[in-house]
Amino acid sequence: MKRNESITDVAGIEVGHAQNDQALTGCTAILCRKGAVGGVDVRGGAPGTRETDLLKPLNLVQKVHAVMLAGGSAFGLDAAGGAMRYLEEHKIGFNSGAGLVPIVPAAILFDLGIGRGDVRPDADMGYRACLAASRQAVPEGNVGAGTGASVGKILGMKQAMKAGLGSASLEIGGGAVIGALAAVNVFGDIVDPATGQIVAGVRSAKVGPLQLGQPGAFADTLALLKSLVGRTVLNFAARASTLLGVVAINADLDKSEANKMAQMAQDGLARTVRPAHTMLDGDTVFALATGGRKVDTSTAGAFAAEALSLAILRAVRMAAPAGGLPGLNV
Repeated sequence: MKRNESITDVAGIEVGHAQNDQALTGCTAILCRKGAVGGVDVRGGAPGTRETDLLKPLNLVQKVHAVMLAGGSAFGLDAAGGAMRYLEEHKIGFNSGAGLVPIVPAAILFDLGIGRGDVRPDADMGYRACLAASRQAVPEGNVGAGTGASVGKILGMKQAMKAGLGSASLEIGGGAVIGALAAVNVFGDIVDPATGQIVAGVRSAKVGPLQLGQPGAFADTLALLKSLVGRTVLNFAARASTLLGVVAINADLDKSEANKMAQMAQDGLARTVRPAHTMLDGDTVFALATGGRKVDTSTAGAFAAEALSLAILRAVRMAAPAGGLPGLNV
């Protein structure tokens, strides 16, 4: 089967989006109909999550049936209910003895400051995302959970940039494939690890959309944090940030190993987002292992970080202008 360079290259993983293009918000469903061993790593200081405790190795449930990523801040957690309805209709879930209970961890990002803040992902939108799920190449950019995403917010939204959702995959030998998906809505800048250069982030005050590739286009969040201006505005910066990631592998991992994979995948976030894991971000990475191959945990984690880094770069490069913010995909 020809690879499509996205997380759906991993056997057992399907992805679907639903969004409101006028309100600039949406959600993304990552389905694993046969179940996948799950893990999670939360490092941001302002997370919004659902059903993450059950992913701890000490807890009973071993497999999840979907992960839901959504905009809408805490309101967007309702989208997971739509995934539960869809999975129940398809007789997919944890056998509780009294019926099947779909297991759907979820995480949200804050996009209420762009588009319309009174329109958020709900259970109906989550259900539509599941209906759209497939193993085709994942649509990227201003779609799903990335519809209202933005980056570079230390100086407020007027100097921020549009970001979105991206995906990537890597073959790591022996038939093993690692895929990643990221909805990028961070406080800081996005840096290409290969060059060390800012790709998207807080714009210099007088830079127009057509000058984004030129020297001096970006103000550099780290430099601003050292300045009087940065220290002054930090407490008033848009607290509208988070990176949501999912990494998946067609390997036999247990819950401890899946959690380690999620933890190591955060290294890809730290290489690409500057600064990462701030008190204004809710950075959350899920890991899914669908089984079928034998892969060392350290190898899985190392390449999960690589795949997530690629997905983050795709998320900003595929984002089109929207909501008054410039994007790279013009």
